[in-house]
Amino acid sequence: MKLLPGRPQLFALGEPAHGEETLLELRNELFRQLVEQEGYRTIAIESDCMRGLVVDDHVTTGLGTLDEVMEHGLSHGWGTSAANRELVRWMRAYNDGRPASDQLRFAGFDGPLEITGAASPRQALTALHGYLAARVDAALLPCTGETLDRLLGTDGGWTDPAAMTDPAQSVGQSTEAGELRLLADDLVALLDAQTPHLLAATSRDDWDRARLYGRTATGLLRYHHWMADTSPARMTRLCALRDLMMAHNLLAVAARGPALVHAHNSHLQREKSTMQMWEGPVEWWSAGALASAQLGEGYAFVATALGTIRHHGVGTPPPDTVEGLLYTFPEDRCVIDARRLAATLGDTRPALRVSPWFGYSSLDPAHLADTDGIVFVKDVPQM
Repeated sequence: MKLLPGRPQLFALGEPAHGEETLLELRNELFRQLVEQEGYRTIAIESDCMRGLVVDDHVTTGLGTLDEVMEHGLSHGWGTSAANRELVRWMRAYNDGRPASDQLRFAGFDGPLEITGAASPRQALTALHGYLAARVDAALLPCTGETLDRLLGTDGGWTDPAAMTDPAQSVGQSTEAGELRLLADDLVALLDAQTPHLLAATSRDDWDRARLYGRTATGLLRYHHWMADTSPARMTRLCALRDLMMAHNLLAVAARGPALVHAHNSHLQREKSTMQMWEGPVEWWSAGALASAQLGEGYAFVATALGTIRHHGVGTPPPDTVEGLLYTFPEDRCVIDARRLAATLGDTRPALRVSPWFGYSSLDPAHLADTDGIVFVKDVPQM
């Protein structure tokens, strides 16, 4: 925190590789410190925002068993992680007996999608419609629930994995999908237009969830529309739309109070993200870049860099890389002032480390000055 001008609304801790328990345990330790010493009350992770509601209900009210929550509340396979399980268990224990205003909250901030496909908009769209139907004049609703159900059809058409590599398999530009985009837009507009009434008639949490339903429904329909695109910019649009959904969710989390955010470095960095896809290279603005542009000093990004991951063939880093320089330090873990390091190196820019394992993204020395800090973990053991 001493590296920052003040307490940021979003403290973003990036990781350069997914699935390493050591990094998740480090995240847990940082969150506990931010809770106990800095007043943070929310953690947001790179997981399905709709599923995250299951975890949030559990840690705040005790709803569901821990096993059920780990199975249904996390996406990307995160539910099998021992560190994630410990995080949820600790948050529930911390909240037990505390007033709602002092409780810890959990959020997934990814959309219900991944590189391999996207969910049906059914859950979000019908939840938004149901929330409004119970609270506003029926004459104001743009459609009935039956109309939504008819237009949505079967979920299999939306979730067909073949649509990711073959736009012709996507239903995203069908007549029904076009009608759903308009109806989703009208439902979100009605939600916004009825804000004073809805806040008087329901809790702030329920209204926040309805807004999440709206963001998710419109985001998914937009994403599915561009899955059916055949232009060369198709994958660039899809990657950008995913991070845009992430950014909207992060800004909603920030509006609730200071939060720790944890995701891959590429989703949280301030510079453009890049990836080599089967259709060629793509680049887009990350969720962190979008959130930082709006929050200014209210957004902080600390990247994690690693020395070795020997169980994945990542050995001692070359001495002319940033990781190689940091590997000479005696500590197993340390925090580095990235901007000071960049100034010290001056024109002597280290080489970019080439990882032998696709799952580890090395630190780009060209962007040190755009990073608030570096957490360096010398060796990541197999667990």
